[in-house]
Amino acid sequence: MISLHRSCFLNNTGISGSSSPFSYKLKKLPPASVKVTALGPNRDRNSSVLIENNNPLKEIKEDDTSSVADVDPNPTVTGEDRDLYYDAAATDDQLVTPWSLSVASGYSLLRDPHHNKGLAFNEKERDSYYLRGLLPPTVISQELQVKKMMYSIRQYQVPLQKYMAMMDLQELNERLFYKLLIDNVEELLPVVYTPTVGEACQKYGSIFRRPQGLFISLKEKGKIHEVLRNWPQRDIQVIVVTDGERILGLGDLGCQGMGIPIGKLSLYTALGGVRPSACLPVTIDVGTNNEQLLNDEFYIGLRRRRATGQEYAELMHEFMSAVKQNYGEKVLIQFEDFANHNAFDLLAKYGTTHLVFNDDIQGTASVVLAGLVAALKVVGGTLADHRFLFLGAGEAGTGIAELIALEISKQTNMPLEEARKKISLVDSKGLIVKSRIDSLQHFKKPWAHDHEPIKKLVDAVNGIKPTVLIGTSGVGRTFTKEVVEAMAALNEKPIIFSLSNPTSQSECTAEEAYTWSEGQAIFASGSPFDPVEYKGRVFVPGQANNAYIFPGLGLGLIMSGAIRVHDDMLLAASEALAAQVTQENFDKGLIYPPFRNIRKISAHIAASVAAKAYELGLATRQPQPKDLVKYAEHCMYNPAYQSYR
Repeated sequence: MISLHRSCFLNNTGISGSSSPFSYKLKKLPPASVKVTALGPNRDRNSSVLIENNNPLKEIKEDDTSSVADVDPNPTVTGEDRDLYYDAAATDDQLVTPWSLSVASGYSLLRDPHHNKGLAFNEKERDSYYLRGLLPPTVISQELQVKKMMYSIRQYQVPLQKYMAMMDLQELNERLFYKLLIDNVEELLPVVYTPTVGEACQKYGSIFRRPQGLFISLKEKGKIHEVLRNWPQRDIQVIVVTDGERILGLGDLGCQGMGIPIGKLSLYTALGGVRPSACLPVTIDVGTNNEQLLNDEFYIGLRRRRATGQEYAELMHEFMSAVKQNYGEKVLIQFEDFANHNAFDLLAKYGTTHLVFNDDIQGTASVVLAGLVAALKVVGGTLADHRFLFLGAGEAGTGIAELIALEISKQTNMPLEEARKKISLVDSKGLIVKSRIDSLQHFKKPWAHDHEPIKKLVDAVNGIKPTVLIGTSGVGRTFTKEVVEAMAALNEKPIIFSLSNPTSQSECTAEEAYTWSEGQAIFASGSPFDPVEYKGRVFVPGQANNAYIFPGLGLGLIMSGAIRVHDDMLLAASEALAAQVTQENFDKGLIYPPFRNIRKISAHIAASVAAKAYELGLATRQPQPKDLVKYAEHCMYNPAYQSYR
């Protein structure tokens, strides 16, 4: 007897958390008692399920355990009920209920991405799960499947085609997708995330095939709690949410920003080892101000101008409350690509009541600080010995500046206000100075110092005389030859970070930085650049990619059961990442470790974050493991195929 109450048929990983490849889904119910054929490895292939319910829409409820399916040895669908049950016979005025009871074996198993193994099903499994004839006769290993898929993906010349091939694989065979990504992370990271994900978001409406996350729009206002319950998984540990207003450096992409949460959560699993079933991508659709999208027939979001003010705040508050009600206090909510005016407000409002993290503000800051700490081993001195100049004073710029100031204050016991004076920011109107204080947005005011106004970046370089130049402007080619040459004239080894994404928005290229500085620069970027040869030397540019930080940070929060994110956790993550850079890396000009070691790096970051959570009294999982690094590695999701009974 199989219960059909909600918690059973919504769990697509199996019944009651089983690792068996069975998944029972209610798709169609007849209006009266009907025997429906079902197939399973422990039943005769002609066995059946008897569904008894005179009014499925009315009687089958979430807590209704009286509605059951009973196995019947004589399966038939006969009589007058047949035409009502089969869609092919239904007419436009006959309503059908899209529910049925199915078992993941045979054809359905091959289309279940959570359990499908393709040609890797062994002989016994092919017999047990009725796969004979549905697959070619050969049996191959997962390793050979990875090799074959990489060969196939490399045939594509256009990055977006590679992205779509990877997304198709994720929908077909989840474990193979993650195995492929983990084993080839340096090659595939730019495909599944920046810079290719930017183009994917721009064209998301035209390449959209099937939903991979939750779309919560203004239409769902007042019903978000129920909408969250439509997601098939219950044990959610990480949510990445965007409203699509500031996607990378591409601006307002509205509902099509869903590519960002999907991409980020793929990295949470591949790089940080968080289970795929524990991840939930969400897009909050409040409209878009992008006229091109509003006029695009393929646009998949609300066709209206963006909601603002109270209407926006109420929807977000309902979402945050519903998440906590559904998944508890320890679910991590990562804000992604919100516009400045909302990003800072949301982080401030919910930082004290929820486990929240803004990757654009905090994640970027942490990875950049790690690069700076590592770079000090090359240029010498401490953070307090350096002067920092930023081009860009939005989420990323002010977030990085604040974390640098916090680290300087921590290292020197200097008051935070004094530490901030070592950092200057330039926005679209020039250097941020005290004389502009009344017109500044609140998050820029801490960076308004006593200095004469300066309009041009090159003049700010010559006036401030920074040792470190960091670009977060989202405007490409703003680090001109004149600017880079000025940095090289002031410093023997100028540190230049060109962080804006995607590649087209980078403040300068790696080749420009090395060439214009005559090989002096220590360079890192947000998007990847190829190695550069200059005067017989090969320079390998670093990539200050947030993917170094957020997967390990998330794993550390999850495994410690943390209930809040503290600034000290971000500092701990930065220090752990910087510690992973070896002398061999420095000898190649690298200030970040190679991505091929990312799972090991994430384990060390997770251990440092968890240790800090325990130290601050914010961890709820007791007792604390003795070896947090080993515990982190133990917690990581393994994409190797499971053997089925």
